Amino acid sequence: MKFYKELLMDHYRNPRNKGRIANPTFSTARYNPSCGDSVLFDVVLEGQIIKKIAFEGKGCVISQATCSIFTEYFVGKRIEDVLALTKEAIKDIIGMDLGNTRIKCALLSLVALQEGIKDFSAGVEQKSR
Repeated sequence: MKFYKELLMDHYRNPRNKGRIANPTFSTARYNPSCGDSVLFDVVLEGQIIKKIAFEGKGCVISQATCSIFTEYFVGKRIEDVLALTKEAIKDIIGMDLGNTRIKCALLSLVALQEGIKDFSAGVEQKSR
């Protein structure tokens, strides 16, 4: 468990892929008013594959470290794989079991990405009609 806490702290102190991407395929943001955490992802797709992802955000260690971890984890993944992820998968990705209160911090990133993919996909579908 100590290793995973150190991993989270490393991602929090030294976030990977923090910043914005010029000309992303789509951007998505979410805010949790109950705790003040916020995340914004810029995503570049190549077909159905995430080619590049970056984030900006503010909030607690778990919310921000999860953003950083996701920017590494999701590169090369298909968007349907991201849509299929559950709360349980988050625990596996970050390597920690989180209580009911703290899992919401980690889920903010997943919800932002999943909703962004859905919004983007709906827009693509609308254009093809």
